[in-house]
Amino acid sequence: MRIPFVSGNWKMNTMVTEAEKLILEMLDGLDRIEGVEKVLCPPFVSLVAVNMMLRDSSIKLGAQNMYFETKGAYTGEVSPLMLSELCEFVILGHSERRWYFGETDEIVNKKVKAALSNKLKPILCVGERLAENEAGKTKEVVNRQVTTALDRVDSVSDLVIAYEPVWAIGTGKAASGEQAAATIQFIRDVLAKLWDKSIAQDLRILYGGSVTSANIAEFISHPEIDGALVGGASLKAEEFVSIVEQTAKIKGRIR
Repeated sequence: MRIPFVSGNWKMNTMVTEAEKLILEMLDGLDRIEGVEKVLCPPFVSLVAVNMMLRDSSIKLGAQNMYFETKGAYTGEVSPLMLSELCEFVILGHSERRWYFGETDEIVNKKVKAALSNKLKPILCVGERLAENEAGKTKEVVNRQVTTALDRVDSVSDLVIAYEPVWAIGTGKAASGEQAAATIQFIRDVLAKLWDKSIAQDLRILYGGSVTSANIAEFISHPEIDGALVGGASLKAEEFVSIVEQTAKIKGRIR
């Protein structure tokens, strides 16, 4: 059985002191929830402080991005080698990195391989833009993103995939549970062709895009959806704890 997975992506929000305060507000509530892998992804500047605060808890730490080289003259970048001392997970291929900073599928592929080589677990984001969705190109786009990102990747056992339709991120307009589940099933089909059916069934695939405590149940009630990559709602302690708790209940981990 795939262990449910919920990650909070704080994006470019919170000063270090604000991050520490937010952790204190959600730490006890999250720590008592069993049967769900819980990951928080604060900004780079807060990783050390948050790492210290989570050290004795069941909550894991992730970064929001990384470069694909381990060291060198790359001013302003953070390498997988640097992150490996602090984090277990790293978000890669987020649509905001793709569209605002020009990251291509090929760059995402380099990052995935670099993360795995440095014992980091990628949370690989894929998803189509609104125009692509309306043109019926969702499967075409997602297939390309998954296939290219995982090109020449030997093992995906440490990988998590997040399906995040770009038109749903930060807009308040989430996909329907049925839409998300259908696309996630398609992603499993792609993975089954790249590797095999058992690997595809074992890999966890999340939904992301305007996830809240009010709509999380709609998504994770579908067997194919293993959890969520949460944006804005993860900046509200009570809201995020509720999302994780509902995930545990619906997936049968707690009563």
